[in-house]
Amino acid sequence: MAPAGKERQTTRGAAGQQRRGRLRAPSSARPRLTYKPGPPAAARGLQPHRGAASGAACVISARPSARGAQRARVHFRPRPPEGSGRVTFCRLRTHQWCFILFNVILFHALLFGADFMEEYFLHTLPYVDMKVLEIKDKARKLNVEPLRSNISKYYILSQSEVCKGKNIFLLSLIFSSPGNGTRRDLIRKTWGNVTSVQGHHILTLFALGMPVLVTTQREIDKESHKNNDIIEGIFLDSSENQTLKIITMMQWAVTFCPNALFILKVDEEMFVNLPSVVDYLLNLKEHFEDIYLGRVIHQDTPNRDPNNQEFVPFSEYPEKYYPDYCSREAFIMSQDVARMMYVVFKEVPIMVPADVFVGICAKSIGLIPIHSSRFSGKKHIRYNRCCYKFIFTSSETTDAEMPLAWKEISIGKECTLFETYYGLISCKLWTYLDSFKRFHMSTMKNNGMYFGD
Repeated sequence: MAPAGKERQTTRGAAGQQRRGRLRAPSSARPRLTYKPGPPAAARGLQPHRGAASGAACVISARPSARGAQRARVHFRPRPPEGSGRVTFCRLRTHQWCFILFNVILFHALLFGADFMEEYFLHTLPYVDMKVLEIKDKARKLNVEPLRSNISKYYILSQSEVCKGKNIFLLSLIFSSPGNGTRRDLIRKTWGNVTSVQGHHILTLFALGMPVLVTTQREIDKESHKNNDIIEGIFLDSSENQTLKIITMMQWAVTFCPNALFILKVDEEMFVNLPSVVDYLLNLKEHFEDIYLGRVIHQDTPNRDPNNQEFVPFSEYPEKYYPDYCSREAFIMSQDVARMMYVVFKEVPIMVPADVFVGICAKSIGLIPIHSSRFSGKKHIRYNRCCYKFIFTSSETTDAEMPLAWKEISIGKECTLFETYYGLISCKLWTYLDSFKRFHMSTMKNNGMYFGD
């Protein structure tokens, strides 16, 4: 009688041979695994293993195969429940992360790169020679008493006593048109109403020339009597006399407000964030001299078209490029710079645009214009609370935008770093889109005029 262990071993061996016989059937009798398109695996509640095509199934074909015995397996696993999938960005490869980072850097470079380059590299080289030293000496010894004694020769409305006995940090001269009393009232109620920032005194005045109509002059007289904030020079207020207007108002600042540390020249269509401006000037610490600050225009060319309003003949300015200058919409200069410019006013050709005139004067006294992209220049910046809290100026601000912007700046809550970042990006994008829109409209208008001719 055979032992029980041997009998069990014989039984297992027979069963194994039987299984191997079934698996190693002749190739002519074994079905072949082939790939055929089928319904998506999701419809059957299955998810193919890695490597299996989505929307396909493996089926058994009855066609015999001539190949040797090879085992082929296709594994399926159940689809995970909804919401339990892996986070995709955690599985990004290194080159994908680099691509994303590159695009983020490129986006910021395109958006803020120009401002960065202008802020730190848009400078001309200063120079000091004997002529500049002589001008500085004349400015220090400047005698303004003859002008004080003949005030009626230069000004209809002078406000000659408004600065007397005051330590003024910033004098704001708002260049306004005679007939724009409504705009002046709006400025008085908003940003022009500021009299002190961080304990430093601010004085805001309106600079005008003579109007064409006598009735307008009467309205100006009433407005001045009520507010005591209008300076009116004896010249016709027109586009051709803007250079003369700057000369007259800088002459007033030097003569009647010599105790003002800084002078802000700004056009009436601008919105000005005075708290930001004062904070910037205070950060200059003790360097309150030789300041000529604004949005710098670099390598601008004279207009040689005789039919253009800003035509400049070679006899007046023969150079190819203008010197660097601050855009006329808004710029700041220190008191010593205003005095030096007053000395050289008569030596500079007057038949150039007003802002170019100031730039030529600055060059003649060896002064470098300081660029800041927080001045908008001619560009209108769409209102954004945190953006307006950061910038200095915005051009072409509407009567509806100005009270809203001033309310947010004066009593609104402070912006976080992220809110300021988002606000600046929003302002930049809208500014570029608006510039593109204006360019497109101008091109269409010019083409329309061309085809009309």
